[in-house]
Amino acid sequence: MKNRKNMLPSSFQVERRDDGGVILAIQGRMDADRAGDMIRGARALLAQGVPPSLTVDLGEVSYMDDFGSLVLLELREEMESSKGGFYLKNASENIQRVLTVFQFDKARRDVVLAKKPKPNVFERLGGAAIDQANDMRYMVSFLGSVCLALVHVILQPRSLRREETLLTMQKTGFDALPIVGLISMLLGMILAFMSSVQLKQFGADIYVASLVAVAMVRELGPVMTAIIVAGRSGSAFAAEIGTMKVSEEVDALFTMGFDPTRFLVMPKLIAATVMVPLLTMFSDLFSIAGGMLVGVFMLDLTPSAYMNETIRFLELRDIVWSFVKSGVFAMLIVWVGCLRGFQVRGGADSVGQAATSAVVSSLFLIILADSIFAVIRVYWG
Repeated sequence: MKNRKNMLPSSFQVERRDDGGVILAIQGRMDADRAGDMIRGARALLAQGVPPSLTVDLGEVSYMDDFGSLVLLELREEMESSKGGFYLKNASENIQRVLTVFQFDKARRDVVLAKKPKPNVFERLGGAAIDQANDMRYMVSFLGSVCLALVHVILQPRSLRREETLLTMQKTGFDALPIVGLISMLLGMILAFMSSVQLKQFGADIYVASLVAVAMVRELGPVMTAIIVAGRSGSAFAAEIGTMKVSEEVDALFTMGFDPTRFLVMPKLIAATVMVPLLTMFSDLFSIAGGMLVGVFMLDLTPSAYMNETIRFLELRDIVWSFVKSGVFAMLIVWVGCLRGFQVRGGADSVGQAATSAVVSSLFLIILADSIFAVIRVYWG
């Protein structure tokens, strides 16, 4: 025995079978204008009692779009949540094509993705060790490439991009002079003030000059200058080359027959090696000037006495040592910055990560190299 009655909306015709199942005949268009009413009507129908099975008759549907497939998806999910059967019948070729395009048979909102098992501590340690080994291998390989490019530039100076080298000198050296001078002067003033607190107790104010000069020229001047250059220029080198990697400009250079290391790294390496020692010299001068300000205005020292004490304790090898350290720091900054740029893979977020990694790695190598220099100086005399 079959019972047929109309339901809201008017495009629905509901037929209940003797076994409790329901046949829902949909008429007209199943599009964006009717989808909302159809979903509300279907929920009202199922609210009266979920049948053991629901068969949707699409024989009288004249048009269906993606919103119509969402109506069917909503009905199927309501039935599956109650463990009822859901079936379609009399679907035309056009409707079947629409359902296929929107992958109706595969669509599930409640699909539970398989969770990737978390690696244990040994797997994480092993993975980290492998990543570090690969990174070290790439670093050594890149160092060899830089050395070969440097030898080529020395043997054939015309191959160096002079305009790019001069522009990098300006960005690395002259543009960094204000911040290097300001920080060095403040650091010299801090050293002079803090040391005077202790030396004043013994009437040894004059030794503030020698302390500031020796500390800045031997250690703090080169290190602080290198840290500033790493933050300004090292990150810029990594970001520049990283952006070129993302936009495939590096691959284009290789395709055109250019050596990317010689083309991109050499101007930066030459410029930084020349300018960072000069910046260090200015850093030493500004720090001594900052210490002299404290000595003259707070310790009642004369400028001539302060400078005489500075010159008396400073030696030529201290200045040469400062220049050598600065040159090594400059090469480390360029090497790491360009290395991180060439390691960029992916999109714009990788460029930012490369710039951050370049600064962190440069700071670590600067401190490590300074420690090695300190040990060498002790045993060298």
